[in-house]
Amino acid sequence: MTQTIALEFENNSQAQLLFGELHGNLSYLEDKLGVSISDRGNALSISGTKDGVKNTKFILESLYKKLEDKALENISPSHIDTELRFIKSPELRKRKKMPDQENNNKLAIKTRVKTIAPRSPAQADYLKNIAKHDMVFGLGPAGTGKTYLAVAAGVDMFLKGEVDRLIFCRPAVEAGENLGFLPGDMREKIDPYIRPIYDALHDMMPWDFMMKRMEAGDIEIAPLAFMRGRTLANSFVLLDEAQNSTCAQMKMFLTRMGENSRIVITGDISQTDLPKGVKSGLNEAVEILHGIPDIHFTEFTAQDVIRHSLVQKIVSAYDKAKD
Repeated sequence: MTQTIALEFENNSQAQLLFGELHGNLSYLEDKLGVSISDRGNALSISGTKDGVKNTKFILESLYKKLEDKALENISPSHIDTELRFIKSPELRKRKKMPDQENNNKLAIKTRVKTIAPRSPAQADYLKNIAKHDMVFGLGPAGTGKTYLAVAAGVDMFLKGEVDRLIFCRPAVEAGENLGFLPGDMREKIDPYIRPIYDALHDMMPWDFMMKRMEAGDIEIAPLAFMRGRTLANSFVLLDEAQNSTCAQMKMFLTRMGENSRIVITGDISQTDLPKGVKSGLNEAVEILHGIPDIHFTEFTAQDVIRHSLVQKIVSAYDKAKD
């Protein structure tokens, strides 16, 4: 049975951002939910099945509120996909209302380039843990925002003066490919391993500002092996792709923690690139440290994937194949 409802938004500029260029977001919703949406200025008429109309209204109102709260600066189909996952996933619905819908202005991170807000309950929990606790593990599949949000949280603390340095590191392990001898100086040799960190930073800082801070030593990006023998004080430290650390490397890294430091460890236990028979330091750390009250863990699932919608389906398919 078809039903029709009317929906109106007060702010003209925010309504246009919500609707998208050439009303592309409305067309995307029509395709995804099988509804028909007609507009007149800021007013919409939504027709379709009861569930289709209800879900369309929920998504539009949710995204409009994010624009009002300045948790988002624009709306794209990927934001709509995030809302759709929240509606359709029993696991996410059990978590009830997304925390950032209740308090977006506290959870959203405003960098010099863009505003970054959590897009799933797990992401909101992750950011809250990073803000409150000295050591946090972010565990889960690719595409869930583990690295990106950690970099954003670190940049936010650095720009606010809460830490003096940003230190990002990754194990220099080849992902199943023999890269051979890499030419150039040390920075050029390690760039292929740490490029995702540069990409995230570039999203959040003007390039010239970032390079100046790197030259001054305030921002450091290095392989995990370079952390040996150091004490990392007054710093935000991220160990990314931690599943590729050995047990000895992980213990070494965790014991580098100094005064007034925040450490975040991210990784996907299911995707280690270590040689066959070598135990992942991340796996061991999770087993050993899970009971310590001051160390917090945020676990992401395929439902939290925020890349292309196919990535979520791919992760779910691989998970089912294991069972």
